[in-house]
Amino acid sequence: MKTDIILAGVGGQGILSIAATLGAAALENDWYLKQAETHGMSQRGGAVVSHLRISDKPIYSDLIPKGSANVIISVEPMESLRYVDYLAEDGYLVTNTKPFVNIPNYPDQEKLMQHLKSLQNVVAIDADQIANDLKARRSSNIVMLGAAAPFLNMDLSVLESGLKQIFGSKGNEIVEMNMKALHAGYKFAMENK
Repeated sequence: MKTDIILAGVGGQGILSIAATLGAAALENDWYLKQAETHGMSQRGGAVVSHLRISDKPIYSDLIPKGSANVIISVEPMESLRYVDYLAEDGYLVTNTKPFVNIPNYPDQEKLMQHLKSLQNVVAIDADQIANDLKARRSSNIVMLGAAAPFLNMDLSVLESGLKQIFGSKGNEIVEMNMKALHAGYKFAMENK
């Protein structure tokens, strides 16, 4: 088993929480893990990207070459466009459809989504709306993780365990809220992949 994952978004969207959850899940299963992150003015809405590699065999590099990512999880559509060159031919792009418009020359949103949806394996999900519907506005990143779950080569129960480890210290209410978000994203992906 080997899964190369690009996590992309902007500061404050929970990229690092997704990475921490995946990392906790990997370590609990004694899998190997390598991760590299870049934060561009992340506290002001700058780009954040994480290369996350999980395998049952040793991993020798923490960076994912272009054209070889199995999954891109992007919590912002323009960030999907920025990293789509990393996606393998048979890889999956899981993208939020809700833009975070923080620059004056943000691309035309309709054309951007048309381009992303034209790719071979895409799950385009309004994770913000699903999180709002669950009354879990701050869990849209976990909705995204759930939407990517069918493509990560790990059971949903492994991700549930990772969530419990990362959010357990914040109390059962927070864990349960994130579990609902994870399952809502998973359900959407299974119905729309």
